[in-house]
Amino acid sequence: YFIFPVRRPCGMMVLVNPQSGRGQAIALYNGHVQRMLTEADIPHTLFITERQNHARDLVRSADLTQWDALVILSGDGLLFEVVNGLMERQDWEKAIQTPLGILPGGSGNALAASVHHYARASPVWGEDLLTSCGFLLCKGLVSKLDLISIRLSSGARLFSFLSLAWGFVADVDIESEQFRQIGALRFILGTLLRLASLRIYQGKLAFLPAENERGSDSASFSPADSRLPDHLLAPLEQPVPQDWTLVEEREFVLVLAMFQSHLGEDLLAAPDARADDGLIHLFYVTAGISRATLLRLFRAMQTGTHLDCGCAHLVYRRARALRLEPLSAAGIITVDGERVEYGPVQAQVHRGNVSVKFQLKILHRSFII
Repeated sequence: YFIFPVRRPCGMMVLVNPQSGRGQAIALYNGHVQRMLTEADIPHTLFITERQNHARDLVRSADLTQWDALVILSGDGLLFEVVNGLMERQDWEKAIQTPLGILPGGSGNALAASVHHYARASPVWGEDLLTSCGFLLCKGLVSKLDLISIRLSSGARLFSFLSLAWGFVADVDIESEQFRQIGALRFILGTLLRLASLRIYQGKLAFLPAENERGSDSASFSPADSRLPDHLLAPLEQPVPQDWTLVEEREFVLVLAMFQSHLGEDLLAAPDARADDGLIHLFYVTAGISRATLLRLFRAMQTGTHLDCGCAHLVYRRARALRLEPLSAAGIITVDGERVEYGPVQAQVHRGNVSVKFQLKILHRSFII
């Protein structure tokens, strides 16, 4: 990787993916971010990633004592790498306390939009969102963020901060990668293409309702991995605990579990979500919805009013944990917009200020009511 010291090699580590979005992250750093950090008298060092999982490998082995914060100038994918790299360290409990900052430089920029939303600021997009997040970053205040444990059928474990998707949303996200050169417009094009050939997926969905705080005594997931025990989950080969809700429907257009407010810069998927609310905001759309209605839902999501549309096929629930078991032979599952292995998956939220012993932090303005 390339290292470009600015002022002195301490302060913030700024990680930039030059391929994110339309490949403009370096130009955004040179044109906006460097000036803002310099004027705020914040020393930093720029790291430019060269390959997939480069940032993950970097933070896994970095001496974090020399950094006050890790700042990601990219889309949500680079932050996904950083979070999982920190959680793979032997000193993960201490490492994950390193404050994280997000500056939008990709196509989706969902977490950056969420941070802006939590600051109770008016909606903005593009370079205005970058400027807003830059100012919030320079203020240097800290807020907690929920961390979600994702368990895959292979036994692999991932840590998420944003979303878990199957069906329409995941298809659009991954299949629109071929249009990356047009930036965020790729999602619009991908949505239209997928609407033209709407897919129906078969599967089973279950979740632990948010009002069930403790979970069943039969949930006893205790593998060798001791990081953040998932006390609400049973092993995938066992039935879900008795106090979980089993969704009767078996045919879905999409399943979307949101952990923050925004699915994209202009998609307010979970308007009531907060960074550390300890909730999975679970949405699913059942088969039978028309293309026109589905499009109307996504247009309403731009203002966060999709739940007001009165669509019988759209269901919203608040949960602490979930299990998804696809029955269709082929499909796409994403975690924080990144494609993962296809098959049964389950998740549990670890709340930032209650159920975990550390704080996953994002630098942004406190919002005290």
